[in-house]
Amino acid sequence: MTDIIEQYLIKKEPYYRPVGDEVEVFDATYSVRIPMMLKGPTGCGKTRFVEHMAWRLGKPLITVACNEDMTASDLVGRFLLDANGTRWQDGPLAIAARYGAICYLDEVVEARQDTTVVIHPLTDNRRVLPLEKKGELLHAHPDFSLVISYNPGYQSLMKDLKQSTKQRFGGLDFNYPAHQAESEIVVHETGVSMEVAGKLVNIAERARNLKGHGLDEGISTRMLVYAGSLIAKNVPPLTACRVALVRPITDDPDMRDALDAAVTTFFSDQ
Repeated sequence: MTDIIEQYLIKKEPYYRPVGDEVEVFDATYSVRIPMMLKGPTGCGKTRFVEHMAWRLGKPLITVACNEDMTASDLVGRFLLDANGTRWQDGPLAIAARYGAICYLDEVVEARQDTTVVIHPLTDNRRVLPLEKKGELLHAHPDFSLVISYNPGYQSLMKDLKQSTKQRFGGLDFNYPAHQAESEIVVHETGVSMEVAGKLVNIAERARNLKGHGLDEGISTRMLVYAGSLIAKNVPPLTACRVALVRPITDDPDMRDALDAAVTTFFSDQ
């Protein structure tokens, strides 16, 4: 057990800047093992929050990046052939349930609905995972907890969770932090000055106002950290912002010009 789960323990505290009571709420929900659903835009800190909470609770964290090709066997496990014959290999969900880890399904709506239904028996009072191919009913370890996340901005009728799934979870809404808090995050993660961080956040706030008006998604906190990291390595701010903030989010020439103009507004003297 130790060898299997040790690799999933987070040894160093992941920096997370609370923006509300989300830490206290998660502490409480974990204490009674309520599965949690984190909703918010890409790059706003959902994954970092889960990592921080796993470290805070001293529990292993097994993260699964969901995708449309993921099958139930990818989550639960399968039989494999090796030199000694056939052997069973637990999937990440089964490992977490068996050994008491937090299982984090990132962007869960990307997975097929016939895949996500396998989590249902783990998210009610039964707390079991049927391993049908193995003929085992796996009872979840007392420390096991399930967390899922997704970006509601990308929801569609084809990519949304069933109500029968949603109602099995508690929910926390995430968004980009307020100006001061986001600036502090950029300073901590990159080492740039508060003045530079504030200018980066100003650019992001302008871009976020364009969501739905030419942009599918705004500039995320993660992207600000990328830009700040480049600036900290003496890349000129105008270049750093073009590379890390503007070019990744749009190919439209007019929108690029508008965003480049916003960057120039705040970094014209550098």
